[in-house]
Amino acid sequence: MSEQFTDERASAVSAHGQVGGRAVMLIPHRVPDMEENMLPPDHQRILAVVRQAAGPVMARQVGEMLGADISVRAKLEP
Repeated sequence: MSEQFTDERASAVSAHGQVGGRAVMLIPHRVPDMEENMLPPDHQRILAVVRQAAGPVMARQVGEMLGADISVRAKLEP
């Protein structure tokens, strides 16, 4: 079983992609007791917007609060 976890972690480490011509990590690595300040700055800004909301929020609402272009869904959701 420990081999399976090792293989899964190894595959998670290489989860990178391209957005707007930049290399990005698709899913940030999580570790126990991870501090919020360890997240990328963009993720911290998203968390701040979600925390300020009175309830559940949609990607469009978060984008509006962050000043993102919300006119094209394909640009907003990534």
